[in-house]
Amino acid sequence: MDTLQNPGSFVISLDFELHWGVRDHRTVDQYRENLLGVRQAIPAMLRLFERYGIRATWATVGFLFFENRDDLKAAWPAELPQYRDTILDPYAAFSEAGRNEEEDPFHFAPSLIREIQAHKGQEIGTHTFSHYYALAPGPTLESFRADLRSAKSAAAQYGIVLKSIVFPRNQISRPHIGICAEEGLIAYRSTEAEPWIAAGNGLFNKARRLADAYLPLSGDGCATPSLDQEYPIVRVSQSRFLRPWSKSLKGFENLRLKRILASMDAAANSHQTFHLWWHPHNFGVNLEENIVILTRIAEHYANLNSETGWPSRTMSEVAENILRAEKPQCTV
Repeated sequence: MDTLQNPGSFVISLDFELHWGVRDHRTVDQYRENLLGVRQAIPAMLRLFERYGIRATWATVGFLFFENRDDLKAAWPAELPQYRDTILDPYAAFSEAGRNEEEDPFHFAPSLIREIQAHKGQEIGTHTFSHYYALAPGPTLESFRADLRSAKSAAAQYGIVLKSIVFPRNQISRPHIGICAEEGLIAYRSTEAEPWIAAGNGLFNKARRLADAYLPLSGDGCATPSLDQEYPIVRVSQSRFLRPWSKSLKGFENLRLKRILASMDAAANSHQTFHLWWHPHNFGVNLEENIVILTRIAEHYANLNSETGWPSRTMSEVAENILRAEKPQCTV
């Protein structure tokens, strides 16, 4: 595929999960401020994206689509994941959820989903129905398929056809990718190209990832999305996690920003893709400081777009572009 067909893209994806994404290691009370702050963070991000013409993929946990707990329970898949570690099981913890979004803004989010829908250029993808851990011991492949079908059904009630998936905790396998393709998804977010970035969560690897956010240890993160060799689904590699602003590290903010902007320059000038990702709850506290950083990134994107034509695309738009280019052309 030549660069005229695929000039690379600026891709943003957000893992929209509220408490369903952190409940195995943080209680609502422990993370209350971040979770409540999502109610201000998402509108602020949407306004910024609209101002600078940025398209984004909001990978949303299916549980968040429902108006109340009765509707959610009625939509549970026929086959539930049977985790060996029960702390991972959101169904076992379902009693923690309140009755509806008004009573429980930590586990329901239909109003926020509709707000995302109302903004042009925003894609709502899936983060699975239940924040499904694909590589955890216990669940079967068929329970994963059932989970995806429930996610598709939940989204369809909003007129949404799911096309993109972000696997929770980046737990990805070939069989799970195949099921995604069979269920009609055309894009998935994979881990970074640099092997040690996707390494485990030991202290050494965590420290190395933290340092890489400020110093060019692992390269620029630029990538070229590619069609899977076996399935009709496109791999859209992530480039960098947008770490939230930290008071303890505020003296290094210019380094963090410089690292991101330099990678964006490299991607735009080499016709590649730079894929930035984070969670809305990362902006749930220190929203003003986080929006300042995101504004600088958005301004830089707008300049690159004006100078080089480097576009902003959702994950599904990246995939559709590649699938069109790879499709055999009929000749007369």
